[in-house]
Amino acid sequence: MNELPLEVSVDDVNYLLGRPEETPPRIIDCREQDEWQVCRLPNAELVPLSQFGELAPQRFFDVNQHIIIYCHHGMRSQRAATWLRQHGFRQTQSMRGGIDAWSELVDPAVPRY
Repeated sequence: MNELPLEVSVDDVNYLLGRPEETPPRIIDCREQDEWQVCRLPNAELVPLSQFGELAPQRFFDVNQHIIIYCHHGMRSQRAATWLRQHGFRQTQSMRGGIDAWSELVDPAVPRY
């Protein structure tokens, strides 16, 4: 299995989530609870970056699972994706531009903040 690029575009994430014949990637939101309350992607799971190291062992098990992590603009998700990759989860990616780019380029109904 080839290693995926660390970052993935919002357009590619939208495509990956919309393929009915394929298992969708697991979507992880690494923002904090107050940001999660404002907006989130459908089916996302909240694993805040501030608690990532302690929550990850309880939340991530399949090292071959395709995981896409997002935050507000893409910086925290890059750190979280890198952390998971360093712990053997090689199919983990960060959504470039975060939920802000998602709102701008994919779904304007998602509130921006």
